[in-house]
Amino acid sequence: MVDVTQTPKRDWLAHLKTPWTLVVLIPMLVALLDPARTGEIITFAVRALGGTLPFIIVAVLMLAYLKAAGAEAMIAQAFEGRQTQSIIMAALFGGLAPFCSCEVIPFIAGLLALGAPLPAVMAFWLSSPLIDPPTLLITAAALGWPFAIGKAVAAVSLGLFGGFALKAVMGTGAFTNVLRPRQSGGCCGCGPSPFEGSPVWRFWTKDNRRDEFRVQLVENALFLMKWLALAYMLEALLVTYVPAELIAGVVGGEGALPVVIAAFVGMPAYLNSYVAPPLLAGLMEQGMTAGAAMSFMIAGAVSSIPAMAAVWSLVKPRVFAAYLGLGISGAILSGLVFGAVI
Repeated sequence: MVDVTQTPKRDWLAHLKTPWTLVVLIPMLVALLDPARTGEIITFAVRALGGTLPFIIVAVLMLAYLKAAGAEAMIAQAFEGRQTQSIIMAALFGGLAPFCSCEVIPFIAGLLALGAPLPAVMAFWLSSPLIDPPTLLITAAALGWPFAIGKAVAAVSLGLFGGFALKAVMGTGAFTNVLRPRQSGGCCGCGPSPFEGSPVWRFWTKDNRRDEFRVQLVENALFLMKWLALAYMLEALLVTYVPAELIAGVVGGEGALPVVIAAFVGMPAYLNSYVAPPLLAGLMEQGMTAGAAMSFMIAGAVSSIPAMAAVWSLVKPRVFAAYLGLGISGAILSGLVFGAVI
């Protein structure tokens, strides 16, 4: 007999597993342990979130428009043509793809099934987790346009670096027969990526696309608001309680060492692209260098669970190792270059 009495409890616990829970719990804990700072923590987070609100609105409208128009249909075209051209186009489109994280897996699976060259797929894999239109705006709001543009350039550069590096290695006869046996189907309820058809930029002429726009608008607005509310609450804690000397001692100062350390710390401490910018803003206020911040952010994005799951589920371990190696080395190089330029 099934114990139906357990279902409400599981549902109740599931509702608590959300960033909103931490947004509420953090000021409650501060009020309990350090009452004098409660107002300071809440005020910091609310002001920071309010300052980002215009960027959130633009990001949500842009993403809903791209999804309703079916802009993903354009991405598959980047993998057509000569291999060098496809690597360049894949790296460029990787920074513009309006996918949710789980859509990367069926999209890449479909490309590989269609015979897309692995170097071009690797270029897309490496650049896609790093930047997209909403992430660009959120990064600009938290860290400024120079950092946001630098991250976009780093994303495309990392895609090019990874794609051409893999092309060179494959030219020696390595990385043959690299794919795992694949199963069809999407993930996370996203369904397969749309490879057929063309974008409908005047989406409002179609009922189903208008419905999609409304759904995407609400879902992405809630998604961004909950993660950014958590991010700014955590930033408030960071700035208030973590000594600047500690941050500066680990990832501050000149030279390559802080950039390298930040990359290796960023990889296991992955924070999604909406939480990372506000936290890095706090770290930079405490003494983290711009180069180390860039290295941390890129390494963390490469090591995201959806990005790594996409690689691991579709290719054999040696390609997965190449993905991580290219990602960490690209993050370090990006941090060194960005630190030298800024």
